[in-house]
Order: sequence, then C-alpha cells, then structure tokens
Amino acid sequence: MSDKYQKPLPYISEVSRPYWDAAKRHGLVIQRCQGCGHYHYPAGDTCPRCLSDRLVWVKVSGWGTIYSWIVFHQVYHQAFASEVPYVVVVVELEEGVRLVTNLVDCKTEDIEIGMPVEVVFDDVTEEITLPKFRPRVYPANTVR
Repeated sequence: MSDKYQKPLPYISEVSRPYWDAAKRHGLVIQRCQGCGHYHYPAGDTCPRCLSDRLVWVKVSGWGTIYSWIVFHQVYHQAFASEVPYVVVVVELEEGVRLVTNLVDCKTEDIEIGMPVEVVFDDVTEEITLPKFRPRVYPANTVR
C-alpha cells in the first residue's frame, strides 16, 4: 500500500460509501431492492427496475465470469503509461450485476469470455481499496 498512488481514485459519495467501506474491509457488497429483489450497480437512490427506494446493501459472493474485455494500448492517463498494454474487463457477478474492473494474475492470451473469476482487493491508499478480479481456481472438493 502506498500513499503515493498516482492513478485516479474513485469519488466516494454518501450513496456509494457502503460499497467503498466494505471494499476497505475486503468485502464486496451490492445494493439490492427489497421491493423486487433486483441487485444493481452502480449505487443509486432508487431501484432501476421498479423505482422503489427500499434498498439495502448485501454481501455478494465475489464470484463471476468475464462478460467482456479490452486491452488498452494507448496512454489515456499518464499514471497508466508504465502499464500499457493493460486489460479492463466487465465481470458479471453470480448475482447478475456487471462491474468494470481490472483483471490481475492473468496473461492477456489466457482471457476468455465466460472465464470464471473471483474478487481480490488492492489496498492502494490508507482510505481506498479497489476490488479487482483474478481467474478463479476451484478448490478440489468444489462442484460447480
């Protein structure tokens, strides 16, 4: 962890604070509507499906699959210059929510749509922990 982190950091609003607080504790939470049961991200004041304001934060599995991905070959922000090329993925969690994030511990040539992944946490500053994903390795006794 470094307080000299140079990359852009997320803006933490009062609505999104529970997400970032959970990430700091190495947990992944998503809003769920108590009216219709819909999980959704990013956080909001109302459910995008039924418009209910009865939203709660729930812990989610942290397991998902690669829905889409792209390799960035151009430097769009100087803080990323040393990492080009780098991969950005869209992960679809088991709960149905899609997150735009980074894939770590994986060679670009090994990435596949549908690849099982799991959340890991990168403590980039004292205040901010970023959820990222890596290829999932099933324990020997797990049936999926």
